[in-house]
Amino acid sequence: MPYLIANWKMNLPPEGIDAYMATVGAAEPGDVTIVVCPPFPFLRTLGACGAGVCVGAQNCSDQQSGAFTGEVAPSMLRRSGADFVILGHSERRTLFHENDALIARKLSLALETGLTPVLCIGEDLRVRDSGQVSRFLADQIKVAAVDALASGEKVILAYEPIWAIGTGRNASGAMVAETLVEIRAALERFWPAAHARAPILYGGSVTPDNVDDLVEHGTIDGFLVGGASLDARKFLAIHAGLRRG
Repeated sequence: MPYLIANWKMNLPPEGIDAYMATVGAAEPGDVTIVVCPPFPFLRTLGACGAGVCVGAQNCSDQQSGAFTGEVAPSMLRRSGADFVILGHSERRTLFHENDALIARKLSLALETGLTPVLCIGEDLRVRDSGQVSRFLADQIKVAAVDALASGEKVILAYEPIWAIGTGRNASGAMVAETLVEIRAALERFWPAAHARAPILYGGSVTPDNVDDLVEHGTIDGFLVGGASLDARKFLAIHAGLRRG
């Protein structure tokens, strides 16, 4: 089943949460699972909207409790109404210096807590230009091959080429399709068989303008959408493009 995930980051939709959720919730979902990931304080607000849309968090701690000021435990997210959690987003890696080992610990704890992780992987421009993309992504997947995968029900991957996020440079559908084949091969090599066919989303500045090109090649299982997800109409235009594909 395809997934369409809205990552609001540290923003709120200009039309307001209630109006946004009413608009998105009224859309014909088809076979697409819609997930909205707001800032932490608004998880319960979204859960209370009754819009038939799933709720996710944008991050979690690698600890369940303790003296970790400013952190939020996976179990707290569950109690706040989240069913999904984004892990290893490119901004967490680049701005907050989260490494593969830390993200792997978060992945383990999220799985043990019953959350569905959306694990983000992706290369920067240096790796892309050096021709090392396949090896780089395989290494990220290998480190994330945690023991908890054996008992975890579901994991979603999101391929985010860092060089295509907010830079004005976009990956073509053909380029993404080629890279997703390499990601799938790494999953089959390093992850348990139950997760080797995990959904792989794309998350590199997806907009209504490039969605058709991205889905044309038929290898994408959905999208992780940043800026365009803040406008309900743009988000639904991407939803329509995903359904067309």
